[in-house]
Amino acid sequence: MNNKVSDNPSKNRVFFDTPLMIVTGLFITLYLVSNVMAVKIISIFGFVYFDAGTITFPFAYMLGDVLTEIWGYRVSRRVIYLSLLCNIILVVCTNIGIWLPSPPYLDETAQAYNHIFAAVPRIVIGSLTGFLLGELSNAYVMDRMKRWSHGKHMWIRTIGSSMVGHMSDSVPFVIIAFYGIVSTEELIKMIMLQYVLKLGIEALAGTPMAYLVVNRLKRYYTQKWKA
Repeated sequence: MNNKVSDNPSKNRVFFDTPLMIVTGLFITLYLVSNVMAVKIISIFGFVYFDAGTITFPFAYMLGDVLTEIWGYRVSRRVIYLSLLCNIILVVCTNIGIWLPSPPYLDETAQAYNHIFAAVPRIVIGSLTGFLLGELSNAYVMDRMKRWSHGKHMWIRTIGSSMVGHMSDSVPFVIIAFYGIVSTEELIKMIMLQYVLKLGIEALAGTPMAYLVVNRLKRYYTQKWKA
């Protein structure tokens, strides 16, 4: 008698799907990288300020759009929660590194490490708040717009959902991460500039990349299902 339990195809599609694992890994990586890069404030012409994570963060949103477009809001929401967990692990582990002693001849390196990663918890708290609000609202609006448009005009969905998502993300993130560090005037400028930059990067670069990835994934699954 064969006691082997047969695999559940629906479970395999959700949890052991190679494209889903790749997109999820890249999504989480971009999110973690953006939070570390956010420690660096960039100044252009001496008065335009934004954090370095602004450059990479829109591509995490692009992958969030891909997740929602291909696998739906439910799977996208699970990946968002997993990203939050990974960021909490980042904060815990880097802070353990701060607390651990180092040899005297590496004091300069230890101070640099402590200076960078001591700022990460505040940035991550702001990012967790903004990301949770922004990504969930982005995924929800993307999913709803897909139903309303019957799956057509993806560029309208990606940009439209990002307009809501980036605003829900930028405001709480900048306030929590940088309040008291920069002036109120600069804080407002950072919110406005981050919103415009994130939306612009996603519209000009993220949306074309989303089309490319989504089309390739759709062809992949069509061939897979036919086989």
